[in-house]
Amino acid sequence: MKISDEIVLSARNLTRRKGRTALTLIGVVIGTCMVVLMISLGIAQTQANDEMLKSWGDLTQIQVYGGGRSMGADGKVLKLDDKAIENLKQLDHVVAATAYVSAYSLQGSVTAGTNDRYVMDLSSLTGVDPAAMEPMGFQLASGRWPDTGPANKKATKIQVLVGDYTGYNFYDSRKSENSPNRYRWQGMTDAQGNPVEPFVNVDKDKMTLTIKTGEDSTEKTQTWELDVVGHIQQDVSKGWWTQSNIILRTQDLKMIEDAYYKMAKITNNNTSYDQVYVKVDDLDNVPAVEKAIHELGFENTYSMNQQREEMQKQVVRSQMIFGGVAAVSLLVAAINIINTMTMAIYERTREIGVMKVLGCELNNIRTMFLMESSCIGFLGGVIGVAISLVVSFLLNNLSMILAMFGQSIDLSGILGGGMYGAMSSTISVIPVWLMLAALVFATLVGLVSGILPANNAVKISALEAIRHD
Repeated sequence: MKISDEIVLSARNLTRRKGRTALTLIGVVIGTCMVVLMISLGIAQTQANDEMLKSWGDLTQIQVYGGGRSMGADGKVLKLDDKAIENLKQLDHVVAATAYVSAYSLQGSVTAGTNDRYVMDLSSLTGVDPAAMEPMGFQLASGRWPDTGPANKKATKIQVLVGDYTGYNFYDSRKSENSPNRYRWQGMTDAQGNPVEPFVNVDKDKMTLTIKTGEDSTEKTQTWELDVVGHIQQDVSKGWWTQSNIILRTQDLKMIEDAYYKMAKITNNNTSYDQVYVKVDDLDNVPAVEKAIHELGFENTYSMNQQREEMQKQVVRSQMIFGGVAAVSLLVAAINIINTMTMAIYERTREIGVMKVLGCELNNIRTMFLMESSCIGFLGGVIGVAISLVVSFLLNNLSMILAMFGQSIDLSGILGGGMYGAMSSTISVIPVWLMLAALVFATLVGLVSGILPANNAVKISALEAIRHD
């Protein structure tokens, strides 16, 4: 028997009992629809969680903390220093690593204006490795990145980046500390409601960084002119300092620190950083890189992936509960297919006997019944996926649809509280792979359900089948 003949016979047999076939299809449709929708809700919630975490910070970034008593393989205390950063850069899937260095230990200021009237505290300085900034995801609003390479101890100019609101960090030193005119801030307006510009235009005004030690006759100072080479695009998720700080190269800030300690005659043996940020090439590789960092001896780490994994566990738990209900529906559908095919065999016993007498091979008979059950699964899958797409569209546009009728609904309260409160309007996401997987799965359910009836069909005796009424 040709495969085309088997297909024709299978289709004809399914249409012979339209009512029974339709009822069997309904079970597969319901099961497929529920499975697709449950998975689609989980996918949407995972995407919402990722969007929420991205607004908090970089998901592919790992923070490595120093200051502890981490021990290396040789038994020596590990330092989170420049050598450690180089070791971190050598790890697989690491694209960049840098420390964000502050200047809290320095005495001095950044000044601008006539007679250095306008002053900024050195606490508004941040040191970053310029070679790591672009790979770490920082972006320039204008200008260029600072040059890479070692610091020049004889340089009188230092390349820096500034933020959108760096000028507002300067205050007027000629005004008393209690004067409201001493400070200006972003968003400040005058009596007419016009925006108030900062005291210092960081692109035009000359800025000087000065460190000093001692007082009066013992005072020593050293100065550098700040050369603004670019404006960094503010990104609070990567650091609040991207808004208003002056960003130096790490090597330049360390050079300034060394000069300060030398002037102050302070011995500084602390070469470790408080924390180092490691950028990973892909979110999926974050756990492996974090494990590799622990193997280097740095146990104290943190990444947004840790929170993401906790959220994912909650999503999986929810999907398991609803998936169990969907699985029961598919189980019922499988039992219905078995029942339908068993009844079909009973009704077509004489037909099976005739086929055997005419020399039809047993595999052909088995294949015919398996095709019928698989077809039920496939058709149920197609209809179930189609209904799922419609339901998904309705869920994603439910608020708009209800608004057309003057109604409103709080989906966050129905679909998971706080997490869904951070979501966009997308509640259900059905990617192409999910639709294809649902069709394959539904077809397999039909195929597996037809194995037992098909085997029973080929076991029927030809003579007894012909005598059957």
